[in-house]
Amino acid sequence: MGSAEADRDEQSLASAAAVYGLLSTLLRRIPRDISLTSLATLSTLDRTGAKKITELAAIEGVTQPSMTTLIAGLERAGFVERSGDPNDRRVSMVSITTAGRDYIRRRRQAGTEAFAALVAELPPDEAAALAAAAPALTRLREIDNPQRDALRRAR
Repeated sequence: MGSAEADRDEQSLASAAAVYGLLSTLLRRIPRDISLTSLATLSTLDRTGAKKITELAAIEGVTQPSMTTLIAGLERAGFVERSGDPNDRRVSMVSITTAGRDYIRRRRQAGTEAFAALVAELPPDEAAALAAAAPALTRLREIDNPQRDALRRAR
């Protein structure tokens, strides 16, 4: 590996470590009333639409009984609802409710506001550098969505 390539790899690792550390900090900063797995499940349902419990368990990397318990809690909270699968009466489909979508939206807004408060503490040149990186960060998320779903399905 050439020197320029090694420098680029080192720079990529440093950038990744900084973003990962920041995300971990922000996740801990925002109070939660449901688990991260519950949040991830709501997000999956919001992004992909209705799923079978077995599919959700595979996507989120938990057992089917654990997902059944998780869904029961989300259902009691009014965040998800079950309906029959038109193709198989033995199976129920889980979908996010309006209350669930509102909850996810509020959580994302709280995260955005927490991050904005941190950005406001940066000097103008660093804030501008972060703003310049926003399109690349958005693109990384777009790249990750199908990869994340594929990895979760493979579990």
